[in-house]
Amino acid sequence: MGVVRTVVVDDSVLIREGVTRLLEFEPGVEVVAACASADEALLAVQSTQPDVLLTDIRMPPTHTDEGIVLAQTLRRASPRTGVVVLSQHLTPAYAIGLLGDGSQGRGYLLKDRLDDLAMLTDALRTVAGGGCQIDPEVVEALTTAGSRPASLSELTKREREILADIAEGASNQAIAQRRSLTRGAVEKHASSIFQKLGLTEDHDVNRRVRAVLVFLAERGDA
Repeated sequence: MGVVRTVVVDDSVLIREGVTRLLEFEPGVEVVAACASADEALLAVQSTQPDVLLTDIRMPPTHTDEGIVLAQTLRRASPRTGVVVLSQHLTPAYAIGLLGDGSQGRGYLLKDRLDDLAMLTDALRTVAGGGCQIDPEVVEALTTAGSRPASLSELTKREREILADIAEGASNQAIAQRRSLTRGAVEKHASSIFQKLGLTEDHDVNRRVRAVLVFLAERGDA
């Protein structure tokens, strides 16, 4: 694509201005707004219609998951705007919140990557184009949480198709309609996928998201 029009969101003025300055010197990236809160970001997206929004996760007022909530809001309010979130932590709940409604146009990077301008700008371009880019450390941490390394090699062709649908954020009912299957058949396939990938019941990590991360990693998107 051409120039990636970007909104930067961070409540820290040092980080916000620092990232803005870095991206201003990067060919093919234009910062169209710099915001200190999720509310400011929503207004900026409405007025500038950017290709991608780069946001911290923890911001006022609660300093918990404002960036994730912002991404979820934009999925509905501005679906063409991609979102790359930055986090200091490998927190499963953040990945679940970010990818729970689909992986298209979504990115998750650790804040350490701010020192790697090439990775940062690559993520912005990928996500702006509708792709997904997840920090390798996040993928490794979440997909190796089971008893054995996860792999797609044991999945059938149908299971791979259904896993691809899951990665798009499709519900079991939507997958059933798309694949001309019953909902029960989709649930059975999904259960088989989780079992083959070694994704047992887990209170901390949503199995659908972990399965999506395995899918993206082996396909080369993560």
